[in-house]
Amino acid sequence: MKKVLLLAMLVVSGATQAQKLKEIDGSPKDLKEIKNYALEFDYSDVKIPKYDSEEDFLADKMKKREEKEAGAGEKFKASWFSDREELYEPKFIESFNKRFEEEGISVGKDNSDAKYTMKIHSNKIYAGYNVGVVRKNAEIDVTISVYETSNPGNVLFSGKFYKVQGYGAMGYDYNSGYRISECYAKAAKSFAGFLKKKALK
Repeated sequence: MKKVLLLAMLVVSGATQAQKLKEIDGSPKDLKEIKNYALEFDYSDVKIPKYDSEEDFLADKMKKREEKEAGAGEKFKASWFSDREELYEPKFIESFNKRFEEEGISVGKDNSDAKYTMKIHSNKIYAGYNVGVVRKNAEIDVTISVYETSNPGNVLFSGKFYKVQGYGAMGYDYNSGYRISECYAKAAKSFAGFLKKKALK
C-alpha cells in the first residue's frame, strides 16, 4: 500500500513539475497590457524520441504501415502534417482564449494586425500509444515566445515547457493526433495560468 501511495505521489509531482515554465528571456510583466496576439506555430527541427530526425521517424512508421496495407504509409505521413493545422493549433487557440474571456485577451492565426506575436515552437513531439490493454500519454516540449510583429528581434518574453502530457476520452484516446492535440491544449492552459499569475497581477 505504501509503495502504491509513493508511486502516486511521484506521478503527481512529476506532472506538476512538467507544467512549470522555465523562463528564458524577458519579463512576463512586459505582457501585462497586451490584449491581442497574432499566433505563429513553428515545427522546425522538432525532435522525435528514439529517432535521429523527424524524417527517420516518418520513414520507419511509413514502412511498417505500408507492409501491412498498401497506401497506409502515405496516409500516415499526410495526417502527421495535417493534424498540426486541423487539431493541434485549434486546440491551443481554444484552450488559451477560453481562459481569458473576462479579460478580453485573445490569440489567433488571423490576427495579422496585432502589434505582438506569440510563437509556439514545438521542440519535441512524442505521440504516445494506446493499444487497449496498455497506453502511454503523448508528450511535447514547447518554447513560447512573444515578440513585436514588425520587429521579430524585439522579444518581450520567452519560456519553455518540458514534458507537457496529453490524454483524454477517459483513456479511449486511440488516435495519436488527438493525444498530441491534448498536449497543446494543456500547454495553452499552463501558459494562461502563468500569465494570470505573473503578468496580470
